[in-house]
Amino acid sequence: MSTWDSRHGAQPETAAAPADLATMFRNLCRSSPWKWQSLRFEYWDQPFDRAPDPAAPFVRAWLRRPGALRLESPDGQILYSTTGINDSRDVFYVSATRKSWLLPPHLVTPVYDDAGLVRRRPEAAYGEPGFGNGRFSAALDPVELAGNAPVPLEFPGSNALDILQVRFAEHEGRRVLEAEAIANPAYRPGDPAAPLCVAGRSRLRLDVGTGVCVSSQSLEPETAEHGHWLRIIAVDEYMLDDLFLAESMNLTDVRRHITWDIPA
Repeated sequence: MSTWDSRHGAQPETAAAPADLATMFRNLCRSSPWKWQSLRFEYWDQPFDRAPDPAAPFVRAWLRRPGALRLESPDGQILYSTTGINDSRDVFYVSATRKSWLLPPHLVTPVYDDAGLVRRRPEAAYGEPGFGNGRFSAALDPVELAGNAPVPLEFPGSNALDILQVRFAEHEGRRVLEAEAIANPAYRPGDPAAPLCVAGRSRLRLDVGTGVCVSSQSLEPETAEHGHWLRIIAVDEYMLDDLFLAESMNLTDVRRHITWDIPA
């Protein structure tokens, strides 16, 4: 199945059995690299029950794969912008490791399930730009919640998470899969200091359209402050290089009408 098919394939059925929904949740965790190329969103590095606190700090983000990220404060101040996004792979890569030559995920084909979600991820140059801590990157590609492929046998504790309950829900006006889960010893977060799922029960929400983890929240009283909230504003918008460079290249946005002033 191609990348186009995976983005525009049939939506998962809401009447699926709980075991099927758990499998769907894990496959959705693996699918983010093939579901979108650019994302505009707002990010809070703290959890909320229903909606963000208006006084809570957050960042506005523009992300274009691979590796281009721009962050602004709520008042429009630029906090971070990538540079060198057009760097070439020159003589320094001749002696580099094999990993330097891995292709971006969207250029390789994974194993899909019947719903167009990724069942098994191939070797590729994975990794999202980060800010603050590893939870930011993990939320954009939450594969740590499921692993690159299904476990060989469903022994207790063999999956990264034990999924207790899973259902369809809504988050900031978008359809999500919401699960209550417990992390197993097999869970290996990308950043051990800022995992998506901490010890004990956690509530996790995956955006059905993008595979992004839009919310994580610990349900244990002693760790209730751990988690995040993400509001998706736009998917696959056209983004110029100027948006991510420290100095403008003075490129013309071809989407905008150019006026020609003719002298009298």
